[in-house]
Amino acid sequence: MTSTHRPRIGIGLVGHAFMGRAHSHAWRSVDAIFELPWQPVLSVLAGRDADRAGVAAARLGWGSAVADWQLLLTRDDVDLIDICTPGDSHAEIAIAALEAGKHVLCEKPLANTVAEAEAMAAAAERAARQGVRSMVGFSYRRVPALALARNLVAQGRIGTIRHVRAQYLQDWLADPQTPLSWRLDRRRAGSGALGDIGAHIIDATQFVTGEALTGVSAMLDTFVTERPLPDGPGSGPVTVDDAALFLGRLSGGGLASFEASRVAAGRKNSLRLELNGTRGSLAFDLESMNELWFHDHTEEPETAGFRRILVTEPQHPYAGAWWPPGHSLGYDHTFANQVADLVIAIAAGKDPEPTFADGLAVQRVLAAVQASAADAGRWTAIGGKP
Repeated sequence: MTSTHRPRIGIGLVGHAFMGRAHSHAWRSVDAIFELPWQPVLSVLAGRDADRAGVAAARLGWGSAVADWQLLLTRDDVDLIDICTPGDSHAEIAIAALEAGKHVLCEKPLANTVAEAEAMAAAAERAARQGVRSMVGFSYRRVPALALARNLVAQGRIGTIRHVRAQYLQDWLADPQTPLSWRLDRRRAGSGALGDIGAHIIDATQFVTGEALTGVSAMLDTFVTERPLPDGPGSGPVTVDDAALFLGRLSGGGLASFEASRVAAGRKNSLRLELNGTRGSLAFDLESMNELWFHDHTEEPETAGFRRILVTEPQHPYAGAWWPPGHSLGYDHTFANQVADLVIAIAAGKDPEPTFADGLAVQRVLAAVQASAADAGRWTAIGGKP
């Protein structure tokens, strides 16, 4: 769709590291792929250092740069604030943006604590009554194969869910000499593998199944307790978990197991989800992200078995907006799909999903996992404050 006669929606980005680059790429490319009702404009990038922010803005395609995110609150060319900062600043920025009448996209996990997430969800609810929208960035909901899995579950194709097995395995911290970063500081990140990648499999499970986790029994461990300082000699403490392992119960009665690790040697970005139901099963691995494996257990045994679905057909979620059948999508496309959904929802006056309430639901699971692990794995119910 051309830009003629379309309203513009000005974007202000806070943060320009890994997630800031991914979100910038999405905002740059989305209007060339999707038929959007509004035209996104990359107005301004905010960072902590003026020089670095300026360099990043020029490289990533932003119109200008500032060194104070609060300047975005009063700019007329900013209608939406996209938050790509560490978790300890999410609540402050998001609540201020919503109260200033700016739509908000906030990276996951929503916050570092349940209390912060509750305050953010309450602010989002108040803002929605004034037509101001918000969304939390669980981008893997926009993987076509996982969106298809959700559709198949909703259609009853696998029946009542009995088991879910969810894993998210990476190895970027397997080397003990990998230096400290903010992701290893509990004050900045809230938790380690649990919140960083465990949050994704919690949300993916609840999204695909359409059910909520009701309780957990958990273990957390930190295998490398000190790491080299990034800017000089010596070492510093690691104050978050390297790995999380927990069992859960779904609201429909099914059993679930979860494993999140950033020290799983050889696993680069392996988010795996398998669902077993009374009528069939589904299996997905992000390292083969264009494939969904489906087993229809109602078929005759002679022909029944898992079959690969290449999720690139025009009928598949999101795929029809991109390339011809058989042409694969990648990690970056999920962010473009995400901001497309966001702009379409805002233009329609609807709350985009996942909402801040969905982010709060994940935060409550994270808190229950931490509480259970601190209490020798005691079964911990989810709901309200832990």
